[in-house]
Amino acid sequence: MDIRLLTVEVRFEQDVVLARGRSRQIASLLGFDLQSQTRIATAVSEISRNAFQYGNGGRVEFIVQDAALVIKVSDKGGGIKDVEAILAGRYTSTTGMGLGIIGAKRLMDKFVIESVANETTATLTKFLPKQTPITPEIFQKIAQELAQKTPENLYQEVQQQNQELLRTMEELQSRSSELARLNSQLEDTNRGVVTLYAELDDRAESWQKASEMKTRFLSNMSHEFRTPLNAILSLSQLLLERLDGELNSEQEKQVNFIRTSALGLSELVNDLLDIAKVEAGKVTIRPQQFEVSDLFNALKGILRPLLNQSEVNLVFAQPQNLPMYTDEGKVSQILRNLISNALKFTPRGEIRVSALQQERTIVFTVADTGIGIAPNDLELIFEEFVQIENPLQSQFKGTGLGLPLCRQLAQLLGGSIAVESKLEVGSIFTVTLPCIYAEVKEASPQTPIKVLIIDDQDISRYLLKELLKSRSIKVIEAINGSEGVIKAILEQPQVIFLDLVMPGLSGFEVLEQLKANLTTQHIPVIIHTSKQLEPEERDRLINAKVVAILSKDLDRPDASVIIRQVLLKAGLHLNI
Repeated sequence: MDIRLLTVEVRFEQDVVLARGRSRQIASLLGFDLQSQTRIATAVSEISRNAFQYGNGGRVEFIVQDAALVIKVSDKGGGIKDVEAILAGRYTSTTGMGLGIIGAKRLMDKFVIESVANETTATLTKFLPKQTPITPEIFQKIAQELAQKTPENLYQEVQQQNQELLRTMEELQSRSSELARLNSQLEDTNRGVVTLYAELDDRAESWQKASEMKTRFLSNMSHEFRTPLNAILSLSQLLLERLDGELNSEQEKQVNFIRTSALGLSELVNDLLDIAKVEAGKVTIRPQQFEVSDLFNALKGILRPLLNQSEVNLVFAQPQNLPMYTDEGKVSQILRNLISNALKFTPRGEIRVSALQQERTIVFTVADTGIGIAPNDLELIFEEFVQIENPLQSQFKGTGLGLPLCRQLAQLLGGSIAVESKLEVGSIFTVTLPCIYAEVKEASPQTPIKVLIIDDQDISRYLLKELLKSRSIKVIEAINGSEGVIKAILEQPQVIFLDLVMPGLSGFEVLEQLKANLTTQHIPVIIHTSKQLEPEERDRLINAKVVAILSKDLDRPDASVIIRQVLLKAGLHLNI
């Protein structure tokens, strides 16, 4: 729907003032508020004056198009040189040329200017207010009213413009005072934040020392416990095998109790030792080539004794031609723990174990028809020594360490673990692991990691650089998408932080170019944006295999932890 409201010819200087007045009239009739009326009138005035001064006159057309007021200012002058540089803010002129164009662009919702020899057209767009009724009849009526309405006196228009300027100056002065007050408050706040961070650093150091002491204690004590436990298990086995004579029924019962208790304690000690090793970084990864089908066959044999007195059907969906190169023992340990848990809390029904390939990962699934887990407990189950209360808990005493160990082992292999569950329906545990284990790359002071930040906002780049401040990191900056693509090709960074909303090439377009180029398609990309993403936009980023999507709201105390986690997902272990 295109409805032409009015056309103003600009041949003399007073026509510029007339175009401004007509702009305000039209904006008022279309329901714009006073501030928007002034913005529209000022933008039209600036571009009309350009047409008069540099284009020997021109024409201003007011059109309603697709729920927006579209104003086209055209002239037949010599055209504008360096129009792209002017719009990008890179053009400097001693005469002030281009400032009016930049100002008008900021005042409108959309601004497009096309300039060739002997013709320049600027298209200014302002979206109509929501309360404005959008019907052809109403706009035709406005066009008729404008045709009949006599333009305001030029002196009155100039006087009104001066009054607007005075009001604007008063507002600016008021805002300047408010800004000074806020800056004073911010300085006080900053001093408080510095003190708080110093305190947090002290506490973090204390927590780190406490964690290291706990790890050493668990590791040492676990080894100390193993010797007497092994002795108890061996002696109880000798008694049960009657090697030193017969046992009566009561003695056999007592020895079985001893052995069962020792086995439970041995399980706790083994889990503690495994967790202590992971936390101390002493776990060795031994990657090797194997088939997932062979792993499933081995698990069947290991778990068969647990099914002898069970009403549960354990099903392995055998995958075909699904190779992996990782630590088979660690993968087996994760799945054993998940299946054992499922057997404990599934009185009857089925447990199904499956695997499938998704891009460069293998997704293992352990699904049961057991008692399920309450939504509030889904994260608690991955905490050490936490056991959820349920009727079956009394039958199966556990350590509360199996699932935390599974999560740590999965992360150690470069993967993750997740759970979905519904009470009285069952649970689905999903383990996602890379098809090929890649050792985490350690940064070294001699060879710093290159991190490229592509963002048009100076403050966003500065804040992100502060979070990335480290001797092992070299930050490279690009102020727009085009420059970012070029620097990615030339610098070959290890990771890229990419904003989505930028002039020229958007972040989505930059991502497409990076993934289409053989020299940059392997570089991990982390989206760093303040944009509220629509579902289709999020899907588009996921399909482009971005590592993570971060909000620019990273002023929380755990910001460094979040950055470290996403860098770890990108395969980089950095001390920041």
